[in-house]
Amino acid sequence: MKALRWLILILVLGLLAACSSGPGGIPFFGTPTPLPSPSVTIISAPDAQATVNTYLEALKNDDFAAMYAMLSKASREAISEEDFTKRYNEALNMMSAASLDFEVLSSLVNPSSAEVAYKITYHTALVGDLQRDILMRLNNEEGQWKVQWEVGLILPELAGGNQLVMDYDVPARGDIYDREGQPIVAQSDVLAFGIRPGNVDPETEGSLAAELAQLCGLKAEDIRDMIASAAPDWYLPMCEGTEDELERLLNINPSALEWTPLNTRYYFDAGIASHVTGYTQVITQEQLDEYRRRGYRGNERVGQTGIEKSMEAYLAGQHGGSLYVTDPNGQIVTRLGESSPRPADSIYLTIDKNLQYYTEQAIREFRGAVVVLERDTGRVLAMASSPGYDPNLFEAANPNRDRLTELLNDTTNRPLLNRAAQGQYPLGSVFKIITFSAALESGLYEKDTTYPCQYEFTELQQYGAPILYDWTYDHCQDELAAGGQCNTSSTLPSGLLDLQKGLVRSCNPYFWHIGLDLYANWDRKTDISNMARDFGLGSLTGIEQIEEEAGQIVDPTNEIDATNQAIGQGAVQVTPLQVAAFTAAIGNGGTLYRPQVVEK
Repeated sequence: MKALRWLILILVLGLLAACSSGPGGIPFFGTPTPLPSPSVTIISAPDAQATVNTYLEALKNDDFAAMYAMLSKASREAISEEDFTKRYNEALNMMSAASLDFEVLSSLVNPSSAEVAYKITYHTALVGDLQRDILMRLNNEEGQWKVQWEVGLILPELAGGNQLVMDYDVPARGDIYDREGQPIVAQSDVLAFGIRPGNVDPETEGSLAAELAQLCGLKAEDIRDMIASAAPDWYLPMCEGTEDELERLLNINPSALEWTPLNTRYYFDAGIASHVTGYTQVITQEQLDEYRRRGYRGNERVGQTGIEKSMEAYLAGQHGGSLYVTDPNGQIVTRLGESSPRPADSIYLTIDKNLQYYTEQAIREFRGAVVVLERDTGRVLAMASSPGYDPNLFEAANPNRDRLTELLNDTTNRPLLNRAAQGQYPLGSVFKIITFSAALESGLYEKDTTYPCQYEFTELQQYGAPILYDWTYDHCQDELAAGGQCNTSSTLPSGLLDLQKGLVRSCNPYFWHIGLDLYANWDRKTDISNMARDFGLGSLTGIEQIEEEAGQIVDPTNEIDATNQAIGQGAVQVTPLQVAAFTAAIGNGGTLYRPQVVEK
């Protein structure tokens, strides 16, 4: 048996030898083909930390749409973009999060998922810094990291349906006084006055209209027209006043008068210096996020224009509050922080209330503006713009509020426009002071340089322009049309004048000549416009506490422009405030003060 096994082994070895491809042998399966080298591609996982950084940068910029686009498919199916945005906004607003910073700390990355740790710090207006370490989970979806969103990414304490609640402590708003401490705006108990036309006594109607006109800053004839055109049972809104003013009205016509008590932020004298003080209004929907992030509750009245707006931080004081986390049942879980309120400050203006009142009365019948500056300081003693408006109408509880619609829709008179600082007008002959100064500064003119001031100015005809006429010519034509004669100083040509007398006489031809002469004959094309800029025209005065416009001073580009500019016409646009400032500079020896309306 053993011999048989050896025999079989020898036969197998022989067969294997016969199948070999050694020299002289015949391959059994032919020549083998070598296999190709395998191709291996390595795909790196995307940068998870970069994704988190992008997400948090979007949060820093309130770009909730960009954040939502970075959510995983499952997260987007679980919450709509609208609810996502609302959730973040509500939390940030409740925290009073004015800004935030973050730092990505570390990451753990797998091919299909990642975890990134980061530190976030919310800088809040009311409760200081809130700092949390948070872990964000991400999914790899089609080669991009997507955020697995849950509410704990805002604050870990919000997990499980918890909410943030701020308990606010709001200080009373500060008052506004004139330079002598007389109240201009203050929280007060006042009365809103109106009349019923059917109850007006015809015998005392004129006296009632006159008294209301004086009190409310209206025209007596307008009040009488309102009474005549209204139904007997209509309520005609007038204005607001005090108990003493009520007594005066009742003594005139007690049956026609109606009044409603109000405790409100009261703008005295139907809004004296209203274009300076501005007005307050409940925070609008468009302003809500901004003010909530500043620590406001959201239903406060805030400054919308003027001092009320620019000095909001002082007049409002600093809100206080306690920030809590509550469970779904409204029970307090924990307090995250708290702060005490800071009382508001009152503002004292440079305005003289009595001067302001009479200034407003002086221009009440006109459309225009007056600015009274203290020459040697730049303090604004009075700033009136007509027509004016009553800031009390912005009080929601005021029954006279119906007049607000008329006020806001008056696009012709634009009563909310502060013509003193925002109205832009050609300066006219006052600009001759600028041209006078530029002429002397050029060295080409002296105060005794003479020019014949006649009716006509013909020097522009060579440039294709018509003859220009002095103002005395226009007066003469008016006198002749009325059947008179041109034999007065306002209707006769001024004759030969030196430069100083030319300014006193306001001779148009003399100053047209200077503008044209500097531009065309001496290549001093920008002397006048540069002088105007040096006096502050065409730029903001820097008053800051009220809104203003810059106007414009444009370099002339041809002889006609230069001639028009010399008497403040053409492209010249200035504000009354700029004019008051530059004329004060002339009066004080050359110091151009920045106007100011806040004393302290």
